[in-house]
Amino acid sequence: MTTILLILFLLVTLALIGVILVQRSEGGGLGIGGSSGGGMGSIMGGRGTANLLTRTTAILGTLFFVLALTLALLDRGTALNRSILDAPAIAPTAPALPTVPTN
Repeated sequence: MTTILLILFLLVTLALIGVILVQRSEGGGLGIGGSSGGGMGSIMGGRGTANLLTRTTAILGTLFFVLALTLALLDRGTALNRSILDAPAIAPTAPALPTVPTN
């Protein structure tokens, strides 16, 4: 179950990254879209593309958070206590003395 959710989480993450990179940036810096609305400008208008990408980003963002919380809740009881305060104290040992070869 966790493996399936983790694979779905990774796919949603990659899709979210892709959708964000396709969006036209307001500053005109990093977006692939350009000033004419991008490659999808011939299919849909600039506003239609922006609305579609905004909705897609919102849906993928919501899925991202839901899957992240679900994975965190499923994994919370499986971790072992690895605190150094929980481990028993180990008594210090004396260093080994060097042996002298006999001839």
